[in-house]
Amino acid sequence: MASTSTSLTLPVLPLDDEVVLPGMVVPLDLNDADVRAAVEAAQAAARSTPGKPRVLLVPRIDGTYASTGVLGTVEQVGRLADGDPGALIRGRGRVRIGAGTTGPGAALWVEGTPVDQSVPDPLPGQVAELVKEYKALATAWLRKRGAWQVVDRVQAIDDVSQLADNSGYSPFLTTEQKVELLETADPVARLKLATQQLRDHLAEQDVAETIAKDVQEGVDKQQREFLLRRQLEAVRKELRELNGEQEGEESDDYRARVEAADLPEKVREAALKEVDKLERSSDQSPEGSWIRTWLDTVLELPWNERTEDAYDIQGAKGVLDAEHSGLEDVKERITEYLAVRKRRGERGLGVVGGRRGGAVLALVGPPGVGKTSLGESVAHAMGRKFVRVALGGVRDEAEIRGHRRTYVGALPGRIVRAIKEAGSMNPVVLLDEIDKVGSDFRGDPAAALLEVLDPAQNHTFRDHYLEVELDLSDVVFLATANVLEAIPEALLDRMELVRLDGYTEDEKVVIARDHLLPRQLERAGLNADEVTIDEGALRKLAGEYTREAGVRTLERSIARLLRKVAAQHELGERKLPFGVTEGELRGLIGRPHHVPESAQDPAERRTAVPGVATGLAVTGAGGDVLFVEASLADPETGAAGLTLTGQLGDVMKESAQIALSFLRSHGAELELPVADLKDRGVHIHFPAGAVPKDGPSAGITMTTALASLLSGRLVRTDVAMTGEVSLTGRVLPIGGVKQKLLAAHRAGVTTVIIPKRNEPDLDDVPAEVLDKLDVHAVTDVRQVLELALSPATSDAAREVPAAA
Repeated sequence: MASTSTSLTLPVLPLDDEVVLPGMVVPLDLNDADVRAAVEAAQAAARSTPGKPRVLLVPRIDGTYASTGVLGTVEQVGRLADGDPGALIRGRGRVRIGAGTTGPGAALWVEGTPVDQSVPDPLPGQVAELVKEYKALATAWLRKRGAWQVVDRVQAIDDVSQLADNSGYSPFLTTEQKVELLETADPVARLKLATQQLRDHLAEQDVAETIAKDVQEGVDKQQREFLLRRQLEAVRKELRELNGEQEGEESDDYRARVEAADLPEKVREAALKEVDKLERSSDQSPEGSWIRTWLDTVLELPWNERTEDAYDIQGAKGVLDAEHSGLEDVKERITEYLAVRKRRGERGLGVVGGRRGGAVLALVGPPGVGKTSLGESVAHAMGRKFVRVALGGVRDEAEIRGHRRTYVGALPGRIVRAIKEAGSMNPVVLLDEIDKVGSDFRGDPAAALLEVLDPAQNHTFRDHYLEVELDLSDVVFLATANVLEAIPEALLDRMELVRLDGYTEDEKVVIARDHLLPRQLERAGLNADEVTIDEGALRKLAGEYTREAGVRTLERSIARLLRKVAAQHELGERKLPFGVTEGELRGLIGRPHHVPESAQDPAERRTAVPGVATGLAVTGAGGDVLFVEASLADPETGAAGLTLTGQLGDVMKESAQIALSFLRSHGAELELPVADLKDRGVHIHFPAGAVPKDGPSAGITMTTALASLLSGRLVRTDVAMTGEVSLTGRVLPIGGVKQKLLAAHRAGVTTVIIPKRNEPDLDDVPAEVLDKLDVHAVTDVRQVLELALSPATSDAAREVPAAA
């Protein structure tokens, strides 16, 4: 719209926090002094000029006037809808406000310049597209509001300036946005601004509608779920009444169970917190399932359940003796434990410093000596529950400490599960094969066992799944192992070591007669009066058909013998009852596999030639005899030096070097032709070459074999030896004396040479074994040679053979 005059003098009608754009018709309250003064001044000025009274509508924001106003005409003065005096004013066009001036009335008069609002006709293509977009957006917004009658009016506006100013009616625009529209003089720029404002509002409205829709859907879902739950509760109530069950929700049931359970205070607090979480969670929440599983586990644990120990010390010792022969060390330790427990209970010292009187024992010995079955006998003797935990091959630390509850399928560790299975807080827990525990990327289970097996810490053991303290200080832990070296040192330090070195032949006969034979008779479907095995046959089975520290192979031999008798009876080849004697064994189960060296023909014995000596060694299966063979190479065909075979370790290789060095330096004193050692190669071999061997205890055996080879004197068949040798010829102490003497006894050896400093270890050897062995404790290799080598028969015997 263009103005015909270049300058206007108008009274100012201020609008507080309100903006009127050209084309708008607004009612104003005349009770406002500024409004009344401006209208009255316009009316006074209109009396002298033709036309309607005119005012300048100017927005006043926080007391500050805008730089652009709107020329308004007073269309009508009268009463508003509420009865107050008012004036109806129509906006005509923009006026840029200039300097103030004087005029009639109390109003503020200013000079102003009309703003040119003309737009080229026809409209450029971009402007036409803008008009089309604005009308589309405005139509969409008006239709959402249901203002269908306004849609046609907006569509009928073709003037760009009027179309942009029409947005002044939009209630979503802020005062600042309307002032920005007012002060934008270019109609096209103003239409772009109005279009952008309308587009932003519609985008916000879409987001708000989406949120409102989601909220409404969530509310509807909750209402539907609430209704369904109420219906489900009603159905459950009817079912409970039909079945005569007590009414109550699952969470209420858990709360009642926790409050009724006999739990420690801290455990009760933790359980009630979980019940609170369960009450707040929905049935569909996976956390509810985790909480219920955890609560079931906690409620099933026997927190305050304990079995009373049987303090009949004589009775407990009788139970152990009846169920196991030998193993006196373990029996004494359990008897001592019960005696101390009894005295502590009598004096009120059952709990000291929060710790009870548990025990941690490590039973180390070869396979088949009864380590695992001993645990059950200990529990029987003490009157406690027994639980076995197999640790062989366990590589996951969570198997001991449990999984975190956040994992799917989380479970407590094996220790907690053992307590739960036992049903008491003081069972006998057998940790079987603790030396077979491994480690990988999932952690080291042996490290997790450190707290379990530490009497100073296990009263506050914390499982990762339970996350509450569990008192293990009253548990008797029995850990079994075959190889002591495979147990980590820190773990071994926490346990009391008890060695089970194997059985004597007499003990094996008693075990076979009292335990193995009755069990195998039952498994073979035979009665004790149908098949009997005399003691001679049992002794031969133990001595010649088997050679082991334990009794597993002996039991298998008895089982094979009974199966053979049962089969022959069913085939009609043998009648029952039948007594198995020593002479019947070969016909039933074949020839013996382990004939003692002393029972063989003298010409067939290994020591029938010079250069062969009998040693003693300790293996994972107990003690065993070890033969050492030595030979000298021909000076013309063999290279000088020392050759060692038999898969030997570094320590054993060094022992061979020491033995050879000692003989070279003391050969003249020992009357040995050591000059031949300079030019001829020495070969030392340990048979059973597929078995790794290491250790210093074969030192005197290798020295004896070399001395026998050089002197031509045979090593006595009935002599076996063990001991480390030094460069000066001293015989130094070694380990495993008991196991080695038991092996010598099993092999039929009658004379054993040991170091002098190992003489106190003979106290551990059973008396019946010592009675059958002639044990010599020596300090020097010269004594060994005097005892082990046969007397020289002639000077010709001292000639050194080329090979042995």
